[in-house]
Amino acid sequence: MKRFNFDNNLYVITESAISKGRSNEFVVKEAIKGGAEIIQLREKQWDKNKIKKEAIKLLEICRKNNVLFIVNDYVDVTLEIGADGVHLGQLDMPIKEARKICGDKLIIGLSTHSIEQAIKADKEDVDYITIGPIFKTRAKDYTVGTRLIKEIVSKVSKPLIAIGGINKSNIDEVLAQGVRNVAVISAVVAAENVKEAAKEIVEKIKKS
Repeated sequence: MKRFNFDNNLYVITESAISKGRSNEFVVKEAIKGGAEIIQLREKQWDKNKIKKEAIKLLEICRKNNVLFIVNDYVDVTLEIGADGVHLGQLDMPIKEARKICGDKLIIGLSTHSIEQAIKADKEDVDYITIGPIFKTRAKDYTVGTRLIKEIVSKVSKPLIAIGGINKSNIDEVLAQGVRNVAVISAVVAAENVKEAAKEIVEKIKKS
């Protein structure tokens, strides 16, 4: 399995609905030029077949640039196309079952939304944990806030990635809590200049 050092990384997640008519391929290429080191294909409204076709294209871009490529939700598609990992939510397939299917071939990430979930995830066979939404987002009607991060960082040993409403103007507050990795959607995908937006965030992450 591809081992990955989750340390001071920008993790960019696709969402074509907010990408100003630009393709995921374009957005991913530009985000990588700006320094993104992890890309996730996440298109909640798409069917599995469309996800697979898109994943094959994005995987090729990520491979060429030595960037980690993660597929949201679909363990089988991820395995079939040879992507690096799969990201699962609290209501998706249980981690134990996912691990049984993929063995050690895939990196598995898990979304968490509370201290309890993060601590539980830390004991499961996952490679990284996301915590969020830190700030208000379009997708979720609640936030976990920044103060929770410090406590989670002190209680979990697995790599932690903060997500949800993070952008260049509030990222310093997030990084100050001790988290080393940040995931974004709109701050990069919906930016006028994708490459520059990614670059500005990467610089803040590396500086911390």
